Amino acid sequence: MLKLTKKADYGLMAMKHLAEHVDQGACSAKDVAEAYGIPQEALAKILQRLAKVGLVRSQHGMNGGYTLTRDARMISAFEVIKAIDGPLFITSCVTVRGECGQSDRCTIREPLRKVNESIEQVLKNIKISQMREEPEVIHVDKLETKKPAEFVTIS
Repeated sequence: MLKLTKKADYGLMAMKHLAEHVDQGACSAKDVAEAYGIPQEALAKILQRLAKVGLVRSQHGMNGGYTLTRDARMISAFEVIKAIDGPLFITSCVTVRGECGQSDRCTIREPLRKVNESIEQVLKNIKISQMREEPEVIHVDKLETKKPAEFVTIS
C-alpha cells in the first residue's frame, strides 16, 4: 500500500498553514506545531529541509519564522513530498537503477512504472493552495452513469 510518511504529512500541513497565513508574515515552527499538534522538534527539522530545497524561507530574529518562497498555487504536493522523503517509488524495481534479481523474468515492471508515473503526475497537479478540508463536488456524468447529469457531494 502506498502511504505517505508522517514527515511528509507534517510537511504538507506546514506548507498549507504557511499558505493560509501568508498575509500575516512569517510563522514560527512552534506556532505551526501547536496549531496541528505536531512535535515541534520534528517540524523544525522538516521546515529546515524545506528551506534547504528552496520551498520555504527561514527568517531569523524577533519576527522570524518561515514563509513560502513562491505562491502556493505554484508549489505541488509532489515537490514537498520529494523534498522530505526523496523520490517516490511504489516498488523497489521502479528505481533509478531499476534492477533486481527478477529483472529477466519480471512481467509487471512496466505496468508498475506506469502506476508510479500516474501517482507522481497526480501529486504534481495538486497544489498547496488546493489542499483544504472541503467536500469534493463530482459531476456524475463523468462517472459513466446512465442517469441524467447531477452533482454529488462526497465527504
